[in-house]
Order: sequence, then C-alpha cells, then structure tokens
Amino acid sequence: MAKLPQSCYVVCLAFSIVVNLSLIFKLYGHGEWELSWSRRAAEEAELVAAVPCSGHGRAYLDGLVLDGKEPVCECNSCYGGPDCSQFLTDCESNADSGDPYFLEPFWMQHASESAILVAGWHRMGYVFPDQSYISQELERLIRKVHAIAGNAVTQGRYIVIGAGSTHLVNAAVHALSPSSTDSLNSSSTSSSPASIVVTIPFYALYETQTKYFRSLDYKFEGDGSLLQNISDGSKRVIEFVTSPNNPDGKLNKANFQGPNSEAIYDRVYYWPHFTPIPAPADEDVMLFSISKLTGHAGTRLGWAVIKDESVYQRMLQHTVTSNLGVSRDTQLRALKLLNVVAQGRGKEIFEFGYNTMRKRWEGLNKAMSVSNRFSLQKNEPQYCTFSQKIRGPSPAYAWVKCEWEEDKDCYAVLQEEANVYGRRGSVFGAEDRYVRLSLIKSQDDFDILLQRMNQLVSQEDAQPQTYMNNVTKPSLRSKMYSCK
Repeated sequence: MAKLPQSCYVVCLAFSIVVNLSLIFKLYGHGEWELSWSRRAAEEAELVAAVPCSGHGRAYLDGLVLDGKEPVCECNSCYGGPDCSQFLTDCESNADSGDPYFLEPFWMQHASESAILVAGWHRMGYVFPDQSYISQELERLIRKVHAIAGNAVTQGRYIVIGAGSTHLVNAAVHALSPSSTDSLNSSSTSSSPASIVVTIPFYALYETQTKYFRSLDYKFEGDGSLLQNISDGSKRVIEFVTSPNNPDGKLNKANFQGPNSEAIYDRVYYWPHFTPIPAPADEDVMLFSISKLTGHAGTRLGWAVIKDESVYQRMLQHTVTSNLGVSRDTQLRALKLLNVVAQGRGKEIFEFGYNTMRKRWEGLNKAMSVSNRFSLQKNEPQYCTFSQKIRGPSPAYAWVKCEWEEDKDCYAVLQEEANVYGRRGSVFGAEDRYVRLSLIKSQDDFDILLQRMNQLVSQEDAQPQTYMNNVTKPSLRSKMYSCK
C-alpha cells in the first residue's frame, strides 16, 4: 500500500482537530465559546463574588446562605451586621493567627487568571497516568517559580509534595531518623533516638508534632545550645532551622555540623515579600509552602526540595503511607495560582507583597520607635538578588518585647491595656516578655492593630516614671536574641 504524502498527514491532522473542537464546543457568531455544563457553576461563583459585604468581609460558595438563597457575609474582625458595615468598637484586635489575607487584594485583581472550575469527573483516580502522586506540570511550575524568585536551587534536586509544609515536617524527621538511615546501612549499630533540636525562639509545631507522634526513633530535646556535648558524632542530631525565622524574621543557620548531624531548613517565609533574598538556598532538605507564597493557607500544599535521592524516597513513602498523596483538586488550584505568580517573572505579586508588608512594618515601627515600654526586633536592610537593590525589612511578624521591669507578661499587657491578642513568647520557647503580633492578616486587622498600639504608646507619659526600668532601651535591644 502506497504511503500518503507528508503534507496529507498534516492536513488530515488539522482537519481532525477542527472537527473534534467543533463537536465539543458551539461557536457564537462573534467568536465566543458557548458555555454548556459549566454555565451554572460559573454563574454561582460570579453571584457569590459580587456580594459586596461593605468591603469588610466576604461571601463564599461554601458559606452559609440566608433563606436558602442569599449568601451570608463572613465579616472581618471588628465588623458585623448583615453586610459587615457595622464597626464593633469594643472588639478584640486578633493579631495571633498567621492567616495570610494580606494578599487577598492581589487575587481579587486577578480573578479571571486565578479562577478554576473543576468538572465532576476531574482526576477521580489515586494517581496520575505516569503512576506518580504529583502533576508533572505542577512540579515544573514549582521549579520555575523558584528560579524566578532566585530563592532556592532546584536543578538536580527532587521534589515531594505534602498537605502543607506541616505534613512534610514529620516526613523529613522520619526520613532522617536512625530507623530509616540504618536500614540502608547494615553496619550501623545506632539504637538510641535522634535528638530533635531548635534555636529559641522557634516555631512551636516542631515540638508539638514531634511529641504527638511519640516515635521511638526521635525525641524533642529543645534548645540546641544546651546540647553541644552530643555533637561528637556518637548520636544523631536533627536540627530544625527556620529561615526567615518565625517569629523574629532572622535568617538562621544550622549550629550543628558533622557526619551524624542533619538540618531541616524551613524556608516557607523565604520569599521576596518577607525578606531580601541574598542568595538561592541550597541546603540538603528545604521546606516550602504555597500558604506564604500566594497566601492560600487553606489550599494545604507544601513541598520539599531534597538533594539526596534516598532521603527523597523515604519522605515520599511517608507521605504516601500517611495520606496517599495530595488532593488532585488542590494540585490543580496550586498549578493555576503558580501560573499567575510566574507571569511577568513574578514581578507583580512579589512587588505587591513586599510593598504591603514594608508599609505595615514601617507603620508599626514608627509607632513603637517613640516607646520606652515596647521594642521590636531589629532586621537590617540587605541586598536582594530578586529586586537587585538593597531592601529594608518586611517581616511577617512583629516580635515585641515589653521593656518595663514589671511587664513580665507582655501578652497580658497588650490584652488588658489595648485589647490586642498576640501569641505568647513562651509558645516559641522564649520568655513571656515577648509576644508575636501577626502582620499578614487583612488590612482591616492591621489597621485596628496599629490604631490600638499607637493609642497604647501614647499613654506612656501618663504612667509614673517609677514604673520604668532604669536600663536604656537600646541596650535592651542589643540583647533581643540572648533569651533562651
């Protein structure tokens, strides 16, 4: 049988594509595709999104409805009423949670590019066609966004995803613990649990999660500076290094070195919104999360960038055993969001995020700079390779210290005198002279926080001078990180 010319194959292929598209879609005379099964879903989403809520709240597709018809507004802190127009003057200013609503205005400006509509039959199986638990396109976009931000080396590295970085914390500890590593080294005689260590102040999840799982393979030991005597190589040490640190924004580095020491770098805040990027991170195990990159904490997607294949395989096995992978719907939404991040080489979202956080930090810093009672952490300007200029601080949190001698419980001071709720210093292993205030919530939340703190500082002159500590504020600031 004679072969058809190559040109015929091309024409036939083109004709086939046109025919198939015409069968799937109906074309309007003006060149717009006519919606069919997706029309109702799109109309519902538009209807809910159009509810104004006075600009101080939001209605959601999965929220409550009134009389089975009208979506109910979910109001921001200190606002109430059916349309969130009522300001509640005696409400508390909640600066505790890390909900990253500061990026909500950006996504409202990019509604069409970031929206998804998921068909009822979308990805119903456990795995993708290549038998993996991660979308190849999502992995490609993760690597692309890191390359754009310049915050991590991903070339030649392995990527495993989890239900937020929270899911990957224990997966990393498990992968680096003696039971996992000894299985690859039959000559090893190690039987004692690994010591999990941190530097104070530290993110409380490392302690609560490690203790919760009660593994025989590792034990939370707390402040690593108290355990320097175990760094002689006779016992495995797994160190959590949060950089930038939660709560103080400091770019921490590992304290333990040696053949039996491992570091898990929590890099979820290592993005241009929150810190200058001096260089791409290149550690053995690095954790990231879409929560602090795009602000979608509720999407629950995190990823680890890993150098060693055996560590990657153990972490992958842990995530599959514990959760059978990450929701396909979550991966689809993350893919859509990262596509928007990558537009214009990330300039728009990173500049929006940085400018928002910088203004918030400068506003709070200005209010606190005239205070003798309160001080903030001191983050120095640094050169940022992403923006290619020196940038000032724009941290996610304010790490506040009560300087007066009698203010031993800073959380209680802010609560009782300003109706401001933060997170106690003891939650981070520090003294309760410290309290963390979240700067990443909604603009309403920050405005109320700033107003309350300005008012509290303005009342200092009315306080009897005998209440003040004789030590000057600058000398106290120099001891910010000495508390263990």
